[in-house]
Amino acid sequence: MIESPCVACCRLNSDKVCVGCYRHITEIVDWNRRTDDENAAILQQVAIRKRQTEHSGNNGGCTSPITQAEWLAAKQQVRNR
Repeated sequence: MIESPCVACCRLNSDKVCVGCYRHITEIVDWNRRTDDENAAILQQVAIRKRQTEHSGNNGGCTSPITQAEWLAAKQQVRNR
């Protein structure tokens, strides 16, 4: 199993990407239910987002904690795929 990149920051920017682990909220939900291949693909996107953020100097601007409503909506979106 691939370990989660979570750093216990859990704050979303306006694109719903966590500024701590660089995962989109839909990539965060159900992490432990995904296959290693799915999580490896997510980690590739995480690396890209992290480099883009570091290069642009944009740390996400205004952020907010993940709300229960956002979490449930993202979970529903992932499970309806």
